[in-house]
Amino acid sequence: MPPGHDSSNKEDAIEDEEEEDDDEEEEEDDLEVKEENGVLVLNDINFDNFVADKDTVLLEFYAPWCGHCKQFAPEYEKIASTLKENDPPIPVAKIDATSESALAGRFGVSGYPTIKILKKGEAVDYEGSRTQEEIVAKVKEVSQPNWTPPPEVTLVLTKENFDDVVNGADIILVEFYAPWCGHCKKLAPEYEKAAKELSKRSPPIPLAKVDATAETDLAKRFEVSSYPTLKIFRKGKPFDYNGPREKYGIVDYMIEQSGPPSKEIMALKQVQEFLKDGDDVIIIGVFKAESDPAYQQYQDAANNLREDYKFHHTFSTEIAKFLKVSSGKLVVMQPEKFQSKYEPRSNVLDIQGSAAGSAIREHVLRHTLPLVGHRRSANDAKRYARRPLVVVYYSVDFSFDYRAATQFWRNKVLEVAKDFPEYTFAVADEDDFASEVRDLGLSESGEDVNAAILAEGGRRFAMEPDDFDADALREFVRAFQDGTLKPVVKSQPVPKNNKGPVKVVVGKTFDSVVMDPKKDVLIEFYAPWCGHCKQLEPEYAALGKKYKNRKNLVIAKMDATANDITSDRYRVDGFPTIYFAPRGDKKNPIKFEDGNRDLEHLSKFVEEHATKLSRTREEL
Repeated sequence: MPPGHDSSNKEDAIEDEEEEDDDEEEEEDDLEVKEENGVLVLNDINFDNFVADKDTVLLEFYAPWCGHCKQFAPEYEKIASTLKENDPPIPVAKIDATSESALAGRFGVSGYPTIKILKKGEAVDYEGSRTQEEIVAKVKEVSQPNWTPPPEVTLVLTKENFDDVVNGADIILVEFYAPWCGHCKKLAPEYEKAAKELSKRSPPIPLAKVDATAETDLAKRFEVSSYPTLKIFRKGKPFDYNGPREKYGIVDYMIEQSGPPSKEIMALKQVQEFLKDGDDVIIIGVFKAESDPAYQQYQDAANNLREDYKFHHTFSTEIAKFLKVSSGKLVVMQPEKFQSKYEPRSNVLDIQGSAAGSAIREHVLRHTLPLVGHRRSANDAKRYARRPLVVVYYSVDFSFDYRAATQFWRNKVLEVAKDFPEYTFAVADEDDFASEVRDLGLSESGEDVNAAILAEGGRRFAMEPDDFDADALREFVRAFQDGTLKPVVKSQPVPKNNKGPVKVVVGKTFDSVVMDPKKDVLIEFYAPWCGHCKQLEPEYAALGKKYKNRKNLVIAKMDATANDITSDRYRVDGFPTIYFAPRGDKKNPIKFEDGNRDLEHLSKFVEEHATKLSRTREEL
């Protein structure tokens, strides 16, 4: 053994022990719980260690900028002082939810201040007033050894009780969930709060839940493919739930849904007023009585469409005579201001047979829009979703003083619309659609009336500014039909220097970069204000550097709020959205679905889908 070898080993061992001691001290420092004015300060690191051996802990989640939190602070300090004197003392803590995001997410914090009582590690929502007296009383109640949480109001359904419960309810909301699903966990407390609130109504509106991973037969029966899936059942018949997912939104939506989907019209005068002064499609079912089988079929169909349309029904023979129909008929018609000599005054459907539900739906959807309708802001997005859509923008105002001028231009559009039944036509107020008009390049046209065609795949075509008349519009629509128009592309300026590791794509360069058939392209669609996009930025830049010298692979990004995506195959519903556009197959991009947007997972995705990666000569 060489001299001094043993002593050097001992020195190494002493150094290792000192490093371990330092690590332990650092860990202890991290776990230390500080106190501010008698209130303990907890964070993502020290929380679990602190609460592990505590029976009861009072928690406040706050935001430093929150006015209500600042007002509540002195009261909370008094609560801490009072509970410190309790036997045994009950710890009172606060958590900055803006910096301790893991805890805020874990406890589903969405507003400030949020107060929770932790009992043996389980969170109990505090829903009383923010006063010392009420909070202290509730905490002391929860801290009692024999206290147990109240049973859930939300009903638990299985295949054994599902049909009995659901078929017997006039209306019930059912959530199909998976125990591991993050969105389900976030929804759970809001859903239970809504269940409590709706249970107090007369009659109560029940809320229920089904573990779709355990009750696979039920999930299959109701075509549940994602979580959470919510469905409304009326006497056992399922309807889609399209409402909010927080307490008050669920409550308001279900109260509205519990009412009848169709309102009864008793007086002829009401129908006459709809026709004279109405500004929306008129839908009326005509029946002998509520016992009429067609009436129930109509109600069921109305329930499916109630969010988008107002439904009416009548048992009046006088109204039936006015509408020139017999009972068992559905009448869809437009108010007088949208009627024209080119279209029927009303559209009638005979409600009968087992297919009546789908027939009613199709009849309503087919005749909802007049030949030239009034497109009004985002509320009409569903109705005017069909493409191509020909829109004429001007100062649209159907009030008494301006109706004649509005109809003057609409009548010119009608002359063209009658010749192109395969297209949808509408007039729109230029102020309501100012951003759309701007994106079309028409806001500075100098014309009082402008026109555009919104086509499939997000493509848009603007009519060259000129004196507007029926002939000019007809020529524009024909040119679109013939494929001779060039689309308008919203685009930032093309970058002069674009040699960075991540190539910047704009609307004007989307086709030349992303759709280049000779190159594989990974494209990130982002929004400048998006937090997740900002978090991704360093990882994505690192990815760009990693593959910078691969000549057939491009790592690119595009601000999707400022640029048009000129292919409908690259659908963006949220930010960031990442697609891999393979060389030679640009019409079938592959979406990056992994929640882990780090260098490792992005690299794996690229390597998996890229054509054989070849290095440039410089690298070789």
